[in-house]
Amino acid sequence: MAKKQSQSGLAAREQQIMDAIHSLGEASVGEVRDQLADPPSYSAVRTMIRLLESKGYLKHRQDGKRYVYKATQSRVSASRTALRKLLDVFFAGSPSDAVAAILDVEGKQIDQAELDRIDVLIRNARTEGK
Repeated sequence: MAKKQSQSGLAAREQQIMDAIHSLGEASVGEVRDQLADPPSYSAVRTMIRLLESKGYLKHRQDGKRYVYKATQSRVSASRTALRKLLDVFFAGSPSDAVAAILDVEGKQIDQAELDRIDVLIRNARTEGK
């Protein structure tokens, strides 16, 4: 069975682990496992964390007998990287195509506050020459 991947390129469980570590700031394997819905075994979580570390997503420090893991990128930086990948893969790098898709999602009503915020972001981008 193929693993589901998130837009960040990580397997779904890997993304859950990264979300847990970003949420906690830093965490041991046990603390990460406690954050997961329907968690796999401790050793499975430890293996996935080591894999994420080997891929460069995490780093660790030793705290007594345990390792404490921290993300190498902030959540904001990681989300920007994932968004760039999403734009490239699904929208040929076009922000306007992505915005059009967001505004055209069936069954999803965008409230006036969100539309106003989008309008402000667009005006700011024009002012800043983005």
